[in-house]
Amino acid sequence: MKNVTDSCVFLVHWPSAGSFGFNTDILATNLINLSVVFGVLIFFGKGVLSDLLDNRKQRILNTIRNSEELRGKAIEQLEKARARLKKVEMEADQFRINGYSEIEREKMNLINSTYKTLEQLENYKNETINFEQQKAINEVRQQVFQQALQGALGTLNSCLNNELHLRTINANIGMFGAMNEITD
Repeated sequence: MKNVTDSCVFLVHWPSAGSFGFNTDILATNLINLSVVFGVLIFFGKGVLSDLLDNRKQRILNTIRNSEELRGKAIEQLEKARARLKKVEMEADQFRINGYSEIEREKMNLINSTYKTLEQLENYKNETINFEQQKAINEVRQQVFQQALQGALGTLNSCLNNELHLRTINANIGMFGAMNEITD
């Protein structure tokens, strides 16, 4: 009760209520003005502010939802890419292994082919050498035989008469013919 009476007493001490003027007390007027402005803003702007905040909240939620969906899609694509990468790496390893084994196989084939070619060349060389040796031996035999024959004929010509000489020539020609048949 005392508060009510104090309030009334306070009103009595107010300057004349009939006059209207400016209150120059900045602190008192600003607080009143601010409280009135805030009151009006809260009363009228409450709906607008609430709508703005709700719209902002919905946009943020939609953005989060879209981000989550994009994140999920990105994770799926990443997993697919990892699976493809693993598959490609396995195929590359397989190609590498096959390539190395193919290279080794070709290398061994080339080495074997080279050895065979070298063996054939060695055989051809040996055959050629043997052929040339036989040819040289035959030529030497023929030359020795002809020289021996000429020497024998020279000796016979000086020692024999015509009749004996003709018989010896015929016998030697027969022997010579037989020798040619044997060597051929």
